[in-house]
Amino acid sequence: MQALLNISAVFDAIGRWFGKAVGWLMLPLIAVIMFDVVTRKVEFTRLFLADLTVQYGVSLSTILQELQWHFHGAILLLSFGFGYLANAHVRVDVFRELFPRRRQAWSELVLLIIFAIPFLILMIQYSATLFSISWGQNEGSDSMTGLPWRWFLKFFMPVGFVIAMLAVLATAFRLIVYLFGPEFASRDAETALSIFADDAAELERARLAAEEALKRETGSA
Repeated sequence: MQALLNISAVFDAIGRWFGKAVGWLMLPLIAVIMFDVVTRKVEFTRLFLADLTVQYGVSLSTILQELQWHFHGAILLLSFGFGYLANAHVRVDVFRELFPRRRQAWSELVLLIIFAIPFLILMIQYSATLFSISWGQNEGSDSMTGLPWRWFLKFFMPVGFVIAMLAVLATAFRLIVYLFGPEFASRDAETALSIFADDAAELERARLAAEEALKRETGSA
């Protein structure tokens, strides 16, 4: 059981590292969006870039717009695993949030085994094939003035699904230890899990309490 916890800790660390690292791409993404909007809306820069396209066949606007969704794609694909580990993904908890913790853990584990793991295996396989085809064709933009090397973006597809698989396996291993392990290991696994509905409720209560305390301090000042 301790071995499962150790493996899950490694998988968890990988998923969180990629999620936090790729978050820095938000800064160049914001810069590209701002630059693209300004150059297209300001008359002087718009006319200058139009002349540049006519003379050299290079459309900076097309390049910037494609670069935006390249950044979007990389951020999304590489943060799947981190989102799941942090329980930040969308859940439709109509019934699950009413369950006790052990039943929540059982439902999570069963659904991971039945749905998440087979789905991710298929996605890793097909996305790797898609990247291989794109690489072999040296795929570029559909636009003559767009970005080359479309295969580079598609490389993040299998990588992102592998990271998501590691996150799912880390959670599944911890659920196994929580449900079947000895008491001390079960407590450690429960502490590391972020899947429980009452965790979100507890965070919301803590946030509201902090806001009330801040209001009282502001009012007394």
